[in-house]
Amino acid sequence: MENDEILRPIRLTAQLLELHDENPFKIRSYQNAVIALERVTDDIEGLSPAQLAAIGGVGKSIAEKIGAIRETGIFPELENLIAKTPEGVMEMLRIKGIGPKKVRTIWRELDIQTVDGLLQACEENKIAQLKGFGEKTQENIKQALLFTRQAAGKLHYSEAEPVANGLLQRLRDAGLQAGTGGQLARKSDIIDTIQLVAAAENPAAVHGLLDVMPGLRRDDLKSAPFSWRGHLEGSELPLEVMIARPEKFVTQRFICSATPGHLRYLTDKGQTLMQIAMAGKFGEEEAIYAQAGLPHIIPELREGLHEFDLAKAGKLDGLVRNEDLKGILHNHSTYSDGRHTLAEMAAYCKELGYQYLGISDHSKSAYYAGGLTEEFVGKQHREIDELNKELAPFRIFKGIESDILNDGSLDYDEDVLASFDFIVASIHSNLKMDEAKATARLIRAVENRYTTILGHPTGRLLLRREGYPIDHRKVIDACAANEVIIEINANPWRLDMDWHWLQYALSKGVLISINPDAHEKAGYHDMQYGVHMARKGGLPAEMTFNAWPMEKVDAHFRARKV
Repeated sequence: MENDEILRPIRLTAQLLELHDENPFKIRSYQNAVIALERVTDDIEGLSPAQLAAIGGVGKSIAEKIGAIRETGIFPELENLIAKTPEGVMEMLRIKGIGPKKVRTIWRELDIQTVDGLLQACEENKIAQLKGFGEKTQENIKQALLFTRQAAGKLHYSEAEPVANGLLQRLRDAGLQAGTGGQLARKSDIIDTIQLVAAAENPAAVHGLLDVMPGLRRDDLKSAPFSWRGHLEGSELPLEVMIARPEKFVTQRFICSATPGHLRYLTDKGQTLMQIAMAGKFGEEEAIYAQAGLPHIIPELREGLHEFDLAKAGKLDGLVRNEDLKGILHNHSTYSDGRHTLAEMAAYCKELGYQYLGISDHSKSAYYAGGLTEEFVGKQHREIDELNKELAPFRIFKGIESDILNDGSLDYDEDVLASFDFIVASIHSNLKMDEAKATARLIRAVENRYTTILGHPTGRLLLRREGYPIDHRKVIDACAANEVIIEINANPWRLDMDWHWLQYALSKGVLISINPDAHEKAGYHDMQYGVHMARKGGLPAEMTFNAWPMEKVDAHFRARKV
């Protein structure tokens, strides 16, 4: 079990104890255990009961419950708490912005036991009348519920990809030719339909295979002879398998991979890409594009937007690839809210073949994330100096993720800011802003001479929280004027800056850095999702800051400090 799988039942127990107004000391014991266990860098599953009990804040009782979680996934106290909590109230606990105490008030005082009932109460202005709530809290709850409803039946690409790969493998094991289509083929950030393409002489045989495949549920009304449609069991996410004759597999996969806007592209001969694809039999997609007088366009780009301009300008060969990246910037360690130590993060980064690591733990205003005081900044810098001697020629750059404060200024005084090699400036607090406020706040931070990289510009969490609205053009223009790099935050929950704005940023000469925002070693592997978005946006390697070699990056940081 992963550490978070073990921590989840402990967190839930603390929430449910608070929901049911149990002993405050017992609640605190679970909360303390969660805080302590979040700091553990080893695999909790491998620790003995004695080792767990010895961790400050855990103790023997919680250690025993962890033992039960490892065996059965639950323990009796949690089972009892779940049994006496309505399912809808459990669901309310997942609403962002309201904790167990407010959920208890809603449940007990208004007898609301479903999220639909809660939404209705918001519409009827009943929530605002509760003590300690008010109209602002009511509106926040309403927006969170509407956003959650909109996100139902959708997955992040990082979640949908392994599901699709598992299904593809089952089809291939059955001797079928198969591939991805739709949003998966285009590597969209959010997937609302898993679409696959399969080739078979007998489409009915594919239907028969899928009908008995474990975990799938057929929709008879939506299925047809050449398409199997249904859902994954326990999920609202639609599944669609398009079936083609073997000689038409490449054509079908190509058509499924592209948006209507891409397929409507009109060639010099007066034919659309769709007409060319449908009229012939192709052994490879490159042949379709060649007949249209175009170079091969990768599936990520088939959105019907800027891909044809890039193709005609000969810019498709230079798009950034995973193997182009020389270093990883914007990462966290146990100095703030990371899971692994600075030394562990650096060693693994080097092991993966990168030339440099940019460590950028949270700044002091992010106290909730263990932000670094000035004392700990100095301590970390001394450790970096020692590690750089040990790991040379690998290099750790001294960075910080400096909070952009409410007025747009950066965390820390100037003498502290000047001590870093680079600074990622990000907003983490006071997120409820209108466009004018958010834009002005970001621009002031960008204009700060110490800002090197603008981090996750909108603060969005895909399928969980909308970002604050910003005027992207004004922010990008400010970055261009102040030579500030913009990150594509590669965490699959963020993918922020949104890829749609890359062409505008490139037109202004703004450099882009693909950053994982890694809080543990495994987070480095999120870089692939940032690369997907970069390629969708047409980002060339030459404009990708962390595709630069270490010496060039070092020179850039030094020049910024002059």
